[in-house]
Amino acid sequence: MAPAYRVALVAFPGIRAFDVSVITEVWGTDRTDRGAPAFDLRRVATDTTPVPMRGGLALHPDRTLAWLTRADLILVPGLDDHLTPAPTPVLDALRRAHTRGTTLAALCGGAFTLAQAGLLDGRRAITHWNLIDLLRSHHPQVNVVPDALFIEDDNIWTAAGTAAGIDLCLHLVRRSHGAEAAATIARSMVTAPFRTGSQAQFIEHPTTPADRDADTLAAVREHALRRLHEPLTVADLAAHAGMSPRSFARHFTAATGTTPLSWLLDQRIAAAQKLLERTDLPMPEVARRAGFGSEVTMRQHFASRLATSPRAYRAAFSTTPDTGSASATRGSNPIAR
Repeated sequence: MAPAYRVALVAFPGIRAFDVSVITEVWGTDRTDRGAPAFDLRRVATDTTPVPMRGGLALHPDRTLAWLTRADLILVPGLDDHLTPAPTPVLDALRRAHTRGTTLAALCGGAFTLAQAGLLDGRRAITHWNLIDLLRSHHPQVNVVPDALFIEDDNIWTAAGTAAGIDLCLHLVRRSHGAEAAATIARSMVTAPFRTGSQAQFIEHPTTPADRDADTLAAVREHALRRLHEPLTVADLAAHAGMSPRSFARHFTAATGTTPLSWLLDQRIAAAQKLLERTDLPMPEVARRAGFGSEVTMRQHFASRLATSPRAYRAAFSTTPDTGSASATRGSNPIAR
């Protein structure tokens, strides 16, 4: 059995209870009876004194900062007051962790903590759309991306507000343990298992006729998911919606926060991931069923979107008897670093 994946939640006064809850729900709940991987989540602070949070809550650390040297993933919650200074030992420990190559991730206003540590200087980062100007003004060295759910730069992940933190957490599970593991956790949480980081934070819905457009676009997405193996194009989807390609693209982006082409590609990659994890189908057949047309095209998109190859992905995450367990061991994951 592979050792449990070690996750550290960094705690200090001022962190948001919501983000602590999200991290705990994703990595702190035992779902191994449902096929999910084993996680070892630790609440890490400068000492084991209870950390106060808003609303009369308190978090009880079970490890000190020294445990961060053992962590595979370090998570920084957002802040109630986004300018709250983190303790110097916390900032020093985060800098050392990044130097070691440990993956760091901040939810929402947690980006301010990473920025205090100087870890975001010259790097791309995101936070809640309402905090973008504040982050820019207090940390001008940070390249703040104005419109995304979550992004990565040099093994440092940042996420937008609230629900985007859930998206990032599930994405981190997906890249360390595969799409099936992330889907299992998402089903347990009754949340969407797959939203890409490139989607817009703030989605402008059409004002009229909104309900009709929403129903039409939902039907188009269902139509596409049933026919991913076919050579669908944006023009095909527009025709199914009864719209011109330009009008369809505009309505689709306004309703989903991403373009039809990008959405379709994301769904094809997700379908290929499931086939690679659950079956031993040859690569050309996986490519055909996912709608890529050829193994070469599938390989190109895996390289650009996942920074790995289909074969490496299968080797790490396949659940078929011939190739091992979906819970990849540390060091064998081709996209964990």
